[in-house]
Amino acid sequence: MTVSASQCDSIVRGRFVVLTHDHPFLHWDLMLESHDVLKTWRLLAEPDSASVIPAEVSPDHRQHYLDYEGPVSGGRGSVSRWDAGVVEWLESTEHRSRFVLDGERLAGEFAIDDVVNGCELRRLATVD
Repeated sequence: MTVSASQCDSIVRGRFVVLTHDHPFLHWDLMLESHDVLKTWRLLAEPDSASVIPAEVSPDHRQHYLDYEGPVSGGRGSVSRWDAGVVEWLESTEHRSRFVLDGERLAGEFAIDDVVNGCELRRLATVD
C-alpha cells in the first residue's frame, strides 16, 4: 500500500534511531517511527551514507528503543546508539520504503527496496 499525500500529515514525521547491535553478529538496526511502532531493518554493514547497504526486514519494535542503550533481554547482546534524528516518510509500499533522514550522521533521502536476496538501503539524494 502506498501512503498518499492526504495520509502524510498523520504519519510521515517521526523519529529514527540506528543502533549498533552485537548479537548474533555485529550489525546495525535501522528503526523508523511509524504510528506506534518502529519499522525495523537489520543493516549488514555500517550505514555510511555513500554505499548501498544489504539489509533484512526485522519485526516491528517498541518505541522505547528510540531512547534505549544497553543489554537486550534474553541474552541477545547489547545495543548502542550510532545515530538518531527525524524521519519523514515519503512512500511505503509492500516492496519499497522511501524516506528522508535528518540525523547527525545520516542525512538525505533514502530508500529500502526488496531485491532477490533481501533488501538494500541506498541513498537517493542529499539534503542541503
